Amino acid sequence: MASTSDSAPSPWKRRGIILGLAAAGGAGLFASRWYNVSAQVTGTALSVQDAHAQANSGEVILVDIRRPDEWARTGIGEGALPIDMRREDFTDALLQATAGRTDARVALICARGVRSRKMTERLTAAGFTQIIDVPEGMLGSGAGPGWLRAKLPVVMP
Repeated sequence: MASTSDSAPSPWKRRGIILGLAAAGGAGLFASRWYNVSAQVTGTALSVQDAHAQANSGEVILVDIRRPDEWARTGIGEGALPIDMRREDFTDALLQATAGRTDARVALICARGVRSRKMTERLTAAGFTQIIDVPEGMLGSGAGPGWLRAKLPVVMP
């Protein structure tokens, strides 16, 4: 005759399994948001190669919106203008870079495309009409390998 511990898991074991699965799911959700797994280069978004080429040709103003410590770690993509998105005067700094034009083509890049997507939405709501996301970012995302893995040139701040 089998004991109850052999035939069915105890309520505590079941709770542990459920909590473990919930934690794993939460970690997956966190990781997918952090890594931007679902990112795609579609619509007005640019690949890192296109962002680099268009920044160097003057077709777009490429703005690296990451923090200064991130610029120091990886460098800034060649042709990009570093403006920390946390600056209180970010919009004013962007307007200065665009000579006051809210219709200038501006591409935003961050680490993995999460912040650039949010800032694209924010600036569009603020009246900018040509804000473009670079969803791969510097480090890569679901949209692609990113600036560094694509071996695009960087400059150190």
